[in-house]
Order: sequence, then C-alpha cells, then structure tokens
Amino acid sequence: MSEHTPHEVEVLDTEPTHHSEHIVSPKIYGVIFGALLLGTGLTVGASYLELGIFNPIVAIAIACIKAVLVILFFMHVKYSSRLTKLTVAAGFFTFIVLITMTLTDYMSRAWGLW
Repeated sequence: MSEHTPHEVEVLDTEPTHHSEHIVSPKIYGVIFGALLLGTGLTVGASYLELGIFNPIVAIAIACIKAVLVILFFMHVKYSSRLTKLTVAAGFFTFIVLITMTLTDYMSRAWGLW
C-alpha cells in the first residue's frame, strides 16, 4: 500500500522539482568515461602545441566540454526537471561571463606586444 494519499501523490507529480528515477546503463557510463579520457588526452596534446594566445582558450574549452559531460550524466541533470536544467544553465552562463571578462583583461594587458 502507498504511504501517500491520492492528493499527496497528485501534488508530488505536479511539483516542478519532482522527477522520476532514471537508471543509466553501465554502457553509457563507459562511453562517457571514454570521452572523458579522450578529453584528457586532447588537453595533454594541446599543451604541447604552440597556439600562442589561444592555449588557455583551447584548454578552457576542452575543460568545459568535459564538465558538461560530468554534469549531464554523472550528476543526472540530463534526466532532471527543467528547473534543475535552468539552474545549471544559469551557473554555466555566469561561468562564461566571468571567464570572458578574465580573458579580456588577460589579452588587453599585452595589447601592443604581440
């Protein structure tokens, strides 16, 4: 027998943060693990390339892609409610704004030297 009354079940189903359980298969975890290893290899490979001012940009781009994979699959945001996805997206937007401001300052300090 359910421990919730029909009214409570109805409220739980309409709550914006409520979502059903989702089980991710080990195969998907293996694919994501392989992608993260590939991203780590790309980061190491990119560190040996002479990209000039684009070295930190490439490193941060690879790190962001790896972070998105971890957030979506290991933190189960992909299977969460829209409210959770919006919260994560707002965090990423804030991160991008801060990184953009930091890189703008970094690039403008050597403005006539390169």
